[in-house]
Amino acid sequence: MVKASGKRKQRIKWSKLYTFSCLNPRTTDNDAPNQQLLGQPGFSRVVFCNQPELHKIKPQKYPSNYVSTTKYNFMTFLPRALFEQFRRVANLYFLLGAALSIPKLAPFSPASMITPLVFVVGISMLKEAIEDWSRFLQDMDVNSRKVKVHSRNGSFVEKTWKELSVGDVVKVNKNENFPSDLLLLSSSYEDGVCYVETMNLDGETNLKLKRSLEATLSLDDDVEYTKFQATIHCEDPNPNLYSFVGNLEFNNGTYPLSPTQILLRDSKLRNTEYVYGVVIFSGPDAKAVRNSTRSPSKRSRVERRLDYLIYVLFLLLVMISVVNSIGSALVLKSEAAMWWYLRLQENADSPLNPSKPVTSFFLQFVRSLILYGYLIPISLYVSIEVVKVLQAMLINKDMRMYDELSGKAVEARTSNINEELGQVEMILSDKTGTLTCNQMEFRKCSIEGISYGGEINEVDLAASRRMNVDVERYRISIDGSDSTGESIEMFEYSVAEADAKQAVLGCDHAIENSDIEHRRIPASGKEPNIKGFNFRDDRLMDKMWIHGSNVHDMIMFFRVMALCHTGIPVEDGNSKRLKYEAESPEEVTFLIAAQEFGFKFCQRTQSVMFLQELEPSSGIEVKREYKLLNLLEFNSARKRMSVIVSNEAGEIFLFCKGADNIIFDRLADNGRIYQQATTAHLSNYAEDGLRTMLFAYKKIEVVEYESWNTLFTKAKATVGTEREELLEHASEMIEKYLFLLGAVAVEDKLQKGVPECIDKLAQAGLKIWLLTGDKRETAMNIGFACSLLRHDMKQFHLVLSKEAESIVCLCLAFQAVEEDILSQIRNSYQEIVKGNKKDVPSALIVDGKAMEVALRSEISNQFLQLAVMCDSVICCRVSPKQKALIARLVKEYTGKTTLAIGDGANDVGMIQEADIGVGISGMEGMQAVMASDFSLPQFYFLERLLIVHGHWCYKRISKMILYFMYKNVAFGLTLFYNEIYSNFSGDDLYDDWYMVLFNVLLTSLPVIALGVLEQDVSADVCLQFPALYQQGQRNICFSWKRIFGWILNATLSSVAIFTVTIYIFSPAALRQDGKVADLAHIGTIMYTCVIWTVNCQIALIVTHFTWITHVLIWGSILCWYIFLVLYGMLPPEHSQGGFHILIEAIGTAPMYWIVTFLVVVVTLLPYFIFSIIQRSFYPMDDQVIQEIKYGRTDVSNKPMWLREQQNSRKRTQIGFSARVDAKIRHLKERLRRTKK
Repeated sequence: MVKASGKRKQRIKWSKLYTFSCLNPRTTDNDAPNQQLLGQPGFSRVVFCNQPELHKIKPQKYPSNYVSTTKYNFMTFLPRALFEQFRRVANLYFLLGAALSIPKLAPFSPASMITPLVFVVGISMLKEAIEDWSRFLQDMDVNSRKVKVHSRNGSFVEKTWKELSVGDVVKVNKNENFPSDLLLLSSSYEDGVCYVETMNLDGETNLKLKRSLEATLSLDDDVEYTKFQATIHCEDPNPNLYSFVGNLEFNNGTYPLSPTQILLRDSKLRNTEYVYGVVIFSGPDAKAVRNSTRSPSKRSRVERRLDYLIYVLFLLLVMISVVNSIGSALVLKSEAAMWWYLRLQENADSPLNPSKPVTSFFLQFVRSLILYGYLIPISLYVSIEVVKVLQAMLINKDMRMYDELSGKAVEARTSNINEELGQVEMILSDKTGTLTCNQMEFRKCSIEGISYGGEINEVDLAASRRMNVDVERYRISIDGSDSTGESIEMFEYSVAEADAKQAVLGCDHAIENSDIEHRRIPASGKEPNIKGFNFRDDRLMDKMWIHGSNVHDMIMFFRVMALCHTGIPVEDGNSKRLKYEAESPEEVTFLIAAQEFGFKFCQRTQSVMFLQELEPSSGIEVKREYKLLNLLEFNSARKRMSVIVSNEAGEIFLFCKGADNIIFDRLADNGRIYQQATTAHLSNYAEDGLRTMLFAYKKIEVVEYESWNTLFTKAKATVGTEREELLEHASEMIEKYLFLLGAVAVEDKLQKGVPECIDKLAQAGLKIWLLTGDKRETAMNIGFACSLLRHDMKQFHLVLSKEAESIVCLCLAFQAVEEDILSQIRNSYQEIVKGNKKDVPSALIVDGKAMEVALRSEISNQFLQLAVMCDSVICCRVSPKQKALIARLVKEYTGKTTLAIGDGANDVGMIQEADIGVGISGMEGMQAVMASDFSLPQFYFLERLLIVHGHWCYKRISKMILYFMYKNVAFGLTLFYNEIYSNFSGDDLYDDWYMVLFNVLLTSLPVIALGVLEQDVSADVCLQFPALYQQGQRNICFSWKRIFGWILNATLSSVAIFTVTIYIFSPAALRQDGKVADLAHIGTIMYTCVIWTVNCQIALIVTHFTWITHVLIWGSILCWYIFLVLYGMLPPEHSQGGFHILIEAIGTAPMYWIVTFLVVVVTLLPYFIFSIIQRSFYPMDDQVIQEIKYGRTDVSNKPMWLREQQNSRKRTQIGFSARVDAKIRHLKERLRRTKK
């Protein structure tokens, strides 16, 4: 049976069935200008078919089919990677410091300056190399795929993709990707037709029909290519996916080519056993590759601001160095000559030479630059790199972002931009495979004005719960009859208030019995799970529809569903049910649904279709034969499809399906019986985000059909520009006076949790744009399904007229088109400005052709100004290149952090161009994942990635940098104060080992704990209060106000540490025996105060203590004392002033411990007082929540906790919650009006 079905399938000549030009390309007057361009600049490519050796020498030498997406290669890695590293301002500063340390001008050895720089830069370059190596492995996987290539003797041998050359003839089998851009020569079908899936290119799930030229149809076997030769003249490589200009010279004839014959790289062969094609564009010349972009280097906003902070600290460093140098020079010139005991005149090379004040000034300036370099420590970047890697590891290990179905978890593919996750304001999302599952499901239908197949939608259910907690389901009808279909709303009321609600409505409503409702919706699990069929209604299932009052119209409805299509049945060996292959997934869904209702489409030939129908009178399935007379196919212009068939009795019927506005215009006066009810159902289905289509039919008399068919046959045979017009006129003649049967609603199934995720992201203040290659109607349906659109939204459509589209295609009169688009933009903008004053939500829907014009530099700013003002933006029919361009322009125009998320190769450019690229590891391969910064198994994990981990990472990195700056400024300024205090003597206050260990051991580990483990609130609270995310969007935690506040805090701390220590120990004895403190003692005591102060300061900053945090903070202080003991045990020639300094000198002095305690209290008191005042009178959102949580008010006063959650929500116009709010307002208004 399977084999027989396959043979029948091969014998079908699709071109005999199809009518319009999608399968009958002809040269028209519109094509003539394009054909005349051949041979001119931009249209100069020549391809010698089956002669690839001619393309390995000039002038027709073209690149190989090898494709690389790596950032570096062997030759460019070192210079480019070094350039990337020294783009960082701090690295340039450290390079300068290392260079200055070589002439021995610095107080430290050159090794201590050069080694850290080499280590930091080396680690960063190693990370870049590892990330680029993964891209190289992905390229190797793609370039090593196999394809069959003609080997000049009539046989085809397997070669890797990278070995292909222009001119090669290849054979591609079913479900294989095309290795390059090919010219279709023939296929397994006799008339050269094939189905192509372009999901990776444009995101569309509908299969595209391609057809070869009639001249090459005979090349349908391997041996036919032994002597095959031809020449192609065509356009040069370009990124335009939807156009192609060229001709084929073959057998002394010239044949024009169009996009219908072009098979693009990265698209896939479907429903066709094999095709033959010749390579036109290879490797980097392929249109898909031309739509891709190089991997960019991404830096977060925090890191970019850190560069400016480095400028500020460097300016402070220069000022301190200048003051130090001037002071030193003045002291040398005025007083140093009297210091004969220092013998400064005898050492000419000394930086302190009174006879050379200018030289001394310069040398002292260089020395100061290096000495006070602790203001800009290289360890900051080491710590940031370590923290980001650990943060990425924690993100990867989050089990709440693990998908059990796929066995995949979230993966942070780069750690450079973790904190950027907490500052996202714009999300650019793909549709197919990202928001949707690439699965269609039959959900609902309306037959004879009665709606079948479903409960009330989630929005109505949520609205009813908000208005009335104790709910049971009722359906309120105007006249008590469900058959009218004029239902007010699927709305829920409580039993106690049902009568009162009816009185408010002011009319006699019928409340259907609950047993009827339960009869409609079977218990969960009663029906088998059938892929593509998610319909539950006992009135139709299990042959129950045969008991209806008007069975005839139901039968006709199911016949339209089972006959009006281009599908092919494929037997499933494991089931009695048939599977189907068709041009669009909707057709497959209709066929599956018809099969479940008792109308199984089981076989087709060139002219006959066979149905296994359920006979209502007997309940027995009967096989019937329908002769296919004509097929008027669906296309974007017609928006309908019709078949004309005759049954076994010789009766002729036209079955039609199409868009509602198209079908309604073609109904007969007596065919509108169900129009009002069906219109109401369509509105409900569309609000649920379902794709809808109307079914209609009419009976045609034999005489009428014969007369029309004569005219139609004549129109099909016409050659020339008037052919399309004649065919359209003929179809208009027959597709009228129809009788409406009903409507169907199909769900483009969303991924799990998508509406809830979008709702939460909207509450967090993020704007979401939908960028898809699908047509406008499909994109809008998904917009409604995931709550990006609402029916009360003011929709602005930016589209080109048909005349303008033809102008764009012919590259003529662009100015007129731009004026048209600019006028639409201005008018829409004015309406939005007026609407915003009335709080009217708005949405912008842009078509791909209009987008192409709107993104031109002349009017792009006006377009973006309009788009940014809208609450929701949906861009349809956009190419991969346009997606990337939109991402770049939005990022540049708004200056906001932009995140792009997608799952296919067509999303790679957008993912790379955005500030953050997220790839979905779904069904469309790994291209998007490999190009992304983060990968997710499901879209809804984006909620936790941003609102929880993004918020945490942003606050952690911000706190970490501010604290790092605080501790180093406080430490470095004590050195500067000592220089002033000692008359710029140049004496080192601290031992060299103290200086080294400050950032390496004694203060570095608590900083890492802060950057990895800190949480202002828990993950659950982050999700309950999404408005907390706006702290990152407003950059509150790393604002200049915060930065200068911490610099001021560090300055006050350093002053307190130095003055208290100096003015206590300078005039008094250190110990009871009268011994005073020398420089080594003072330095060690002051250093102890610094260690205690900065570690206690971080304890005040931390809001989430763990045992690790405690160990690292207090352990760092303990390490200082352990070091002093061990260091003091070394011989004096090694420990110098530190010999037994703790055990015998300062440790035995009570004043040492008292001063340490006093300094810590005095130093931290200002910050402590400021924190109390700020939290008491000017608390931030997270601080309020902390007080509630720590006071356990969330448990003792649950209503208050819920009220705080409600108040924290950002008012938004998109998302599920916004739709529920709008529905409640709508229902209350209707109740109010009805009451009046």
